[in-house]
Amino acid sequence: MPLDDLIATPEGKRRYVRTLFATIADRYDFITVVLSYGRDRRWKRRVIDLAAPSPDMRAADLATGTGDLAFALAARGARVVGLDITPRMIELAVRRAGLSAPPNRGPDRAAPQFMVGDMVALPFASGSFDLVTTGYGLRNVSDLPAAIDEILRVLKPGGQALSLDFNRPSNPAVRAVYLVYLTMVGGMLGWILHRDPDTYRYIPASIRNYPGAEAVARIMETRGFARVRYYRVLGGLMAIHHGFK
Repeated sequence: MPLDDLIATPEGKRRYVRTLFATIADRYDFITVVLSYGRDRRWKRRVIDLAAPSPDMRAADLATGTGDLAFALAARGARVVGLDITPRMIELAVRRAGLSAPPNRGPDRAAPQFMVGDMVALPFASGSFDLVTTGYGLRNVSDLPAAIDEILRVLKPGGQALSLDFNRPSNPAVRAVYLVYLTMVGGMLGWILHRDPDTYRYIPASIRNYPGAEAVARIMETRGFARVRYYRVLGGLMAIHHGFK
C-alpha cells in the first residue's frame, strides 16, 4: 500500500507512526542533525529562549524523543516531564539522563523524568504545567485538534505552549521543490540505514498532509489559545508556534 494511503486516516497514521519511530529510534538524533544541516540544536535553543523557563517552573516536553528540549528546560531550573509514544525513545532518554547527571546534582537541578504516553490522551491532571513544549510532535499526531486540546487542558491559566516543526510552505513552487528534496534525501537515507527507502519518506508525506504554520496557529486560536504567534525558521521551511492559555 502507498505510504500516503497508510497515513490517510487517524488510526492508520497512529499505527504507522508507532512502528516507524520504534524502527528509527536509535538513529533519530543522527537523522535530525543530517536533515537540519546541524541547525536543529540552534532552533531548539530558540524555543527555550522564547519559553524563558524560570526555576521551579513545571514543564512537559511532548514527543520528547531522546530528550533534547527536556534537558534544556531542566538546565534552566524547570521541573520537567518528558513524554513520548515510543518506548525505545524513552529508554534512550533515560539512559542519557543517567549519563549526563553530575555526581553531586542538587535538588534545584533535578533531571527530567521520562514516561511513555500519547499526546492525544495525556496522563496528567488538568492545569498541571506552566509550560508545554514539543519538537516535531504536532505533525506526527493522529488527531491534531485533539492534541492541541490536551496541551491546553494540562496548562495552568497563563501557561504557554511552544512547538517546533517542519512547515508546509504556502508557495506551490517552493513546496514542490522542498518535498522533492526531502523525498530524495529521505529515500537515500532510508535505504542506507534501514534498507527501506520509505522509512524517511514519511517526513515529506506527513508535510503534504499537514495544514501548515498559519493554519496550525488558527487551530490553536480556535481551540482556546490566546496570543498565538508563529515564527518562520529556515526561510519558512520550519516554524515555531507560541501560544498562551
